Amino acid sequence: MNIYLVRHGKDDDRYRGGWSELDLIPEGKEQAKKLAEFLYLKQKEFNITKIISSDLTRAFSTANEVVKKLDIRVEVDKDLREMNNGDLAGMLNKEALVKYPGLFFNTLRMDEKYPNGESPDDFYKRVKKRFDDLICKYKESNENILIVTHGGVINIIYHIVKDIEWTNKNKAFKASNVAIHKLNCEGKLEFEIENYYDFLK
Repeated sequence: MNIYLVRHGKDDDRYRGGWSELDLIPEGKEQAKKLAEFLYLKQKEFNITKIISSDLTRAFSTANEVVKKLDIRVEVDKDLREMNNGDLAGMLNKEALVKYPGLFFNTLRMDEKYPNGESPDDFYKRVKKRFDDLICKYKESNENILIVTHGGVINIIYHIVKDIEWTNKNKAFKASNVAIHKLNCEGKLEFEIENYYDFLK
């Protein structure tokens, strides 16, 4: 069993992400199409049998491009969403800087929630539980799963696999838009491919 983690295509960085329902920008849609074409051409190598996506629009749109090429139904999963940034979701950065000055992901205490959102600790526990459940459910299977999600989710999974204590103050592992991260789940969990995106060139 292998898990392929992919971050969604590029979205509009003028806005706060989190639980924003903003879609991909044209560049992001093109990235998603290139990812889909690459996975189509490498079907024998990757042998993807299942696709799971965050239900947020930017992730689902990315997954849907892959679905078109591989003809595999996508399963949506809200537990694979980015951190819930509550009232800041989809807000223009310049507006957020006025309404919530100094409030950023890495300025929160681990137990401090975004207004009407999650705390970093809530986010970590949600992702860890979902990841542990997926490993438990599919580890002994022959499934090769593509998970289309978000940079924050991928970062937490890296910390779990590499046995590094996660906090919102840590430097994040690199997760470029539509880059592929291959996690080998046979025996000890380990990454065999990290942040691969040569197919975009």
